[in-house]
Amino acid sequence: MKVLVTGGDGFVGKNLKRFKPDWIYVSSKDYDLTVQDDTRHMFLDIRPDAIVHLAARVGGIKDNAENQAVFFYQNTMINTNIVHYAYKHGVSRLLASLSTCAFPDTVDNYPFSEKDLFSGPPAITNFSYGFSKRMLHVQAASYRKQYGLNYSTFCPSNLYGPNDHFDSESSHFVPSLISKIAKAKDGDKIEVWGTGQPLRQQLYVDDLCRAIPELLDKHATDDPIIVAPDENLSIMTMSETLVDISKKNLEIFFNGNLDGQYRKDGSNGRLLDIIPNFEFTSFISGASQTYNWYMDNILL
Repeated sequence: MKVLVTGGDGFVGKNLKRFKPDWIYVSSKDYDLTVQDDTRHMFLDIRPDAIVHLAARVGGIKDNAENQAVFFYQNTMINTNIVHYAYKHGVSRLLASLSTCAFPDTVDNYPFSEKDLFSGPPAITNFSYGFSKRMLHVQAASYRKQYGLNYSTFCPSNLYGPNDHFDSESSHFVPSLISKIAKAKDGDKIEVWGTGQPLRQQLYVDDLCRAIPELLDKHATDDPIIVAPDENLSIMTMSETLVDISKKNLEIFFNGNLDGQYRKDGSNGRLLDIIPNFEFTSFISGASQTYNWYMDNILL
């Protein structure tokens, strides 16, 4: 089966290549997926049997909050074009990545499950991005129902690991803090956004890369399967863990701005139904590997 991966030069795509080097990886350097003609030409050029759709405009909480229109437009266009032209070109299998940002800001019970996806609006800090991901799920489910195609979605929690974006304004929490800690000297004070109180499930990227081929083979429902570890740690706890990993004498200062939603932890029960005995990497182990990778590959 010829498998095409969009977002091939992105964070997940780069790591997925280590697990599935025989798949075909494309990026924005090859095709602009916000443009219909480019998307159509991609399908004509490659003629895939299946698609793993990872391409997206992504960023941290500050980037999301300040660029809501850009996030909505680019993600909506990419997703709409990919799903529609996959159908038009006879691709019967599509597996697309959502985000836990698509889930409601608050739910009645935690961890939330796949059935909670539409039970309320996303958090205001990533409102546009969250809705664009919901629309991707709606489109995949609609094409499944109307055309009988095996189009499905999965929903990873916050990701981190090697090959992440470490130094830009759009970086997520873990890579951003790793970069700051790695560059700091003993006695330095490091600023972190928010209060440190919100809780997050941090998914080590290798775990997702192990799950994706299994989901491509076995996930044949319209459930937005949540891929998330059981660990649900506070920003403060993770910050302290990263400082401990660095073995430096540093002070973390929380600026109180843009905390985001307090918690957004999801259940991995449906994932374990599909992939029994799947094991997640602990945060301390994954964070140590990521910090060491950064020191060896970025901060030379």
